[in-house]
Amino acid sequence: MMLEMFKAKLHPLTVTQADLYYEGSITIDPELLEMAGIRVYEKVQVVNINNGSRLDTYTIPGKWGDREVCMNGPAARLTNVGDRIIVITYARMTEEEAREHKPKVVLLDGKNNPVKVMDESIAGFRYNPDDQLG
Repeated sequence: MMLEMFKAKLHPLTVTQADLYYEGSITIDPELLEMAGIRVYEKVQVVNINNGSRLDTYTIPGKWGDREVCMNGPAARLTNVGDRIIVITYARMTEEEAREHKPKVVLLDGKNNPVKVMDESIAGFRYNPDDQLG
């Protein structure tokens, strides 16, 4: 039996741009994608903390190190610049693989700078990115 497991996430990102007329996807700084182990063109779920919307799309790379997060195409109607979002990926794995799997989580501040990278148990962990803004 194959299980669909939480693989990685960027939590939370701040949307810096929205481009309604682009053909679709989410543009993310490739440095952040690499930190989380999320591949360019990988399917992701985007969860909007501000309005509760959820959507599936795929990633495309922005410019390395610029911390850009741009919602493209129809997804731009569900997200405003300044909204906080969570980008999540999942992976199919066997029960044996799932027992050993540890998801990777990149925690970010309000300017999309990484604060902490976790690849261990995250059960019970509560994170408030506003604590990091100083």
